[in-house]
Amino acid sequence: MLCGLGGFSLLLGLASREQRLQRWTRPLSGLVWAALLALGLGLLFTGGVVSAWDQVSFFLFVIFTVYAMLPLGMRDAAAAGLASSLSHLLVLGLYLGLQPDSQPALLPQLAANAVLFLCGNVAGAYHKALMERALRATFREALSSLHSRRRLDTEKKHQEHLLLSILPAYLAREMKAEIMARLQAGQGSRPESTNNFHSLYVKRHQGVSVLYADIVGFTRLASECSPKELVLMLNELFGKFDQIAKEHECMRIKILGDCYYCVSGLPLSLPDHAINCVRMGLDMCRAIRKLRAATGVDINMRVGVHSGSVLCGVIGLQKWQYDVWSHDVTLANHMEASGVPGRVHITGATLALLAGAYAVEDAAMEHGDPYLRELGEPTYLVIDPRAEEEDEKGTAGRLLSSLEGPKMRPSLLMTRYLESWGAAKPFAHLSHVESPVSTSTPLPEKALSSFSPQWSLDRSRTPRGLDDELDTGDAKFFQVIEQLNSQKQWKQSEDFNPLTLYFREKEMEKEYRLSALPAFKYYAACTFLVFFSNFIIQMLVTNRPPALTITYSITFLLFFLLLFVCFSEHLTKCVLKGPKMLHWLPTLSVLVATRPGLRVALGTATILLVFSMAITSLVFLPAASNCPFRAPNVSFTASNLSWELPGSLPLISVPYSVHCCVLGFLSCSLFLHMSFELKLLLLLLWLAACCSLFLHSHAWLSDCLIARLYLGALDSRPGVLKEPKLMGAISFFIFFFTLLVLARQNEYYCRLDFLWKKKLRQEQEETETMENLTRLLLENVLPAHVAPQFIGQNRRNEDLYHQSYECVCVLFASVPDFKEFYSESSINHEGLECLRLLNEIIADFDELLSKPKFSGVEKIKTICSTYMAATGLNATSGQDAQQDAEQSCSHLGTMVEFAVALGSKLDVINKHSFNNFRLRVGLNHGPVVAGVIGAQKPQYDIWGNTVNVASRMESTGVLGKIQVTEETACALQSLGYTCYSRGIIKVKGKGQLCTYFLNTDLTRTGPPSATLG
Repeated sequence: MLCGLGGFSLLLGLASREQRLQRWTRPLSGLVWAALLALGLGLLFTGGVVSAWDQVSFFLFVIFTVYAMLPLGMRDAAAAGLASSLSHLLVLGLYLGLQPDSQPALLPQLAANAVLFLCGNVAGAYHKALMERALRATFREALSSLHSRRRLDTEKKHQEHLLLSILPAYLAREMKAEIMARLQAGQGSRPESTNNFHSLYVKRHQGVSVLYADIVGFTRLASECSPKELVLMLNELFGKFDQIAKEHECMRIKILGDCYYCVSGLPLSLPDHAINCVRMGLDMCRAIRKLRAATGVDINMRVGVHSGSVLCGVIGLQKWQYDVWSHDVTLANHMEASGVPGRVHITGATLALLAGAYAVEDAAMEHGDPYLRELGEPTYLVIDPRAEEEDEKGTAGRLLSSLEGPKMRPSLLMTRYLESWGAAKPFAHLSHVESPVSTSTPLPEKALSSFSPQWSLDRSRTPRGLDDELDTGDAKFFQVIEQLNSQKQWKQSEDFNPLTLYFREKEMEKEYRLSALPAFKYYAACTFLVFFSNFIIQMLVTNRPPALTITYSITFLLFFLLLFVCFSEHLTKCVLKGPKMLHWLPTLSVLVATRPGLRVALGTATILLVFSMAITSLVFLPAASNCPFRAPNVSFTASNLSWELPGSLPLISVPYSVHCCVLGFLSCSLFLHMSFELKLLLLLLWLAACCSLFLHSHAWLSDCLIARLYLGALDSRPGVLKEPKLMGAISFFIFFFTLLVLARQNEYYCRLDFLWKKKLRQEQEETETMENLTRLLLENVLPAHVAPQFIGQNRRNEDLYHQSYECVCVLFASVPDFKEFYSESSINHEGLECLRLLNEIIADFDELLSKPKFSGVEKIKTICSTYMAATGLNATSGQDAQQDAEQSCSHLGTMVEFAVALGSKLDVINKHSFNNFRLRVGLNHGPVVAGVIGAQKPQYDIWGNTVNVASRMESTGVLGKIQVTEETACALQSLGYTCYSRGIIKVKGKGQLCTYFLNTDLTRTGPPSATLG
């Protein structure tokens, strides 16, 4: 016994101090169990007569400790528990079976011991199973929270990249806040405002320079390209321009076909903004010259620069594109249009800011732009100081065209040369962001099996190889393991009060206490097992008086009623087949699981019921001290004396009442989610009641039992551990403190599980919001059917996105009157109020896109007051070619109705703003190429002759009319629309074209016209 006690103390000391031994938890736990078992077996034969009830409570403690305290697996714990039980039964059975028949019947006592040990094993296994299940769930939720956090960080990076690819940082923050508020409020549209205006994200900046650049000869070259070549060529060209813009501190604003424009001095003012733009223009011209020299392709660069002030920001609700507006922007555009290929055309305002940095020459104005002629201000061409050096180097760059041979198409030559520039692909940064680990990925069993409620969770290190299996690689994983350490409950935490374990947030504490508990029915079922064990024990060791039987019968009835209430939901099918008046019964279990007050009342009543029945047998024993075995005339040889008190129960029921009281203590630990303070109150109540009974009111029963055991030996007394009342009191205190520690640990893990679940829900909600934001942002740059190509699991951005379509209807709708309406004065805040009206117009147009009937309309962009859209872009490539003309172009009718709806929207705005704006619309249909270009600011666009002609249909159109080409008119007439000929008109770049007007009314003015059919 001393060896076992000493070994147990030594091992416990080593385990608590030496971290290196903590990896040997299984053999160490086995040694601790063996020491406890040896100690218990030693106590059996120490201190007096050996009886069948000796050390049953201690062995019960060993069994429960194996399950609840030692870090063993379920199989090991069950093996140790059963071995402990069998060792006690076999040792006492063999030892007492060989003794003279001087003790009460041995078999009933051994059977009672077996029931006690079986109950202890089941209760311990139940406790361990629930705790392991809860800890595994907590561990999974903690890891899921980590994965969710990673995913959240990834989504934040995604949306940050996306936002910054569309907007400057200062504007992105402002717009992101509104989008987040809208998503969290569950609104699909903008929140209601106190005024009737849409939000306007436009600011005025002074001291900026605007550069417009156009690739001369690109339209003819593009007509010879395949879709892949065209998109690659544009991406490489504009990618190179983006690199040049970054080098010279310029911000690219937008790409319009083959036109590129940018601004220097945004969003932060720069003193050298004019020099930056000029340098960028010269470098662009130089890059095109090298391209022309290397490929022999006849293209050039025309650049215009002007300095002044701009209004910059975003208008509309969809397809945001950062843009600039002002008279100075218009002037810069005209400077490019009237410029000289290969040269940088600047105004006097820009020249003044150059401060002699570059030599210039006067630009010839004889053939200049009418807009510039009207201004009457001189313009200049910048002399590139490096142009002569490049000319002297000769034609070394023509090597590519000479090597490839004269038969290769110019577009293919150019594409091959441009690939050497190595421009980044659109959204390339998204492919480098590490994708989050799926929360549905099953965790390795090795990782989960390494965690049990005690030592393995107390380890400061994770199992070997766990970090490799879970692929965490960061400190957050180890923080989770550390938080699962049971010792953390005593340390300062930002979530818990270390003394009470209450949540520091009152709302969270309230939510925890009001949370549902579906497992309550299992707590009640296991408590019934303890009660049933007490019943069997009482029946085995007593003479089963009728009153005791009646008491247990009533208690059984109460327990069955409780179990019926708890498990009534499992009887739904049976109840529904019965009378309707009983259909409410299945809801009882739901009420118990969801009503905290009802749960506490039922749980407390159940435990008190077990308490009361554990000591019921003492009620049938006399309270007065009347022990016949203390009489002086009782002889040592009177072995035939009965073990029963006259008219009462047998004396052996006394120690078994003690053991039943110990089971009563265990019943408290079975309610894992019961609050610690309630458990403490019940355990204190039960400890006081048991000690009062066995040490005071019924203490004489223990003395009487000892007197019966030691008949005729008045000087012989048993040791402390052999006396039922003292050993019982010691057992009560041991179980009291053990279960108190377990209760606090259970409370900590239950609260930790609730905390991780709440954190996981919050992070999942935040992640969902971020994913929605990312989707919304991406769909604000790309069409919905294109966005999946660049983000998520379907990402395929290794190649440039390009798609050819056989039949796409392109619309250009402009408000030409807005140019005359726009003015810059102090009254309208230098044009800001004019843009507010334009924002209302574009935003109202955008709102039409959310209507189901216009779901096929895709907004492409806005160019000042011109709105560009297309239909037929969501069709599968090649699908149109396989259908007949009527089916393939059926979406033309949708575009016509959209154009009519635009006119109706403009009428409403006119009514409220007291204006008389009229819409001018151009439509055309045919083949187009769609693609995404630009790494710095990815932009979806469509190209082709169809787009160019649609633009000309608008620019040469008439206010209040929809102008279409002859081919589009025929297609519309086949759909039931009426068109009438306008005649032959001259179209820039296309010559003479016969155009038609669609017979519909946009402005409700002029001659009456037919309605849409």
